Amino acid sequence: MADARRFTIRGRVQGVFFRDSTRRVADSHGITGHAINLANGDVEVFACGEPAALDKLATWLNDGPPMAQVTDVIQEEADWQSIDGFTTG
Repeated sequence: MADARRFTIRGRVQGVFFRDSTRRVADSHGITGHAINLANGDVEVFACGEPAALDKLATWLNDGPPMAQVTDVIQEEADWQSIDGFTTG
């Protein structure tokens, strides 16, 4: 059974390959969705997949790629959507 979660990641998360790195992690766990930059400097990740895979993504988001400095990750349940692949924008 697939779940969906929306994450808001705060800190130094733009300009540090956060979205592309998130896409690679999501792809490796069979997660679909997107990672987008928000105007306030945060990154939003919408992810659909198996609960265990989403848990692994959530753990990774707390650190992010090497150049990132994550200060907070807000996680909320979301409505599952049929999405093809994982995109960045």
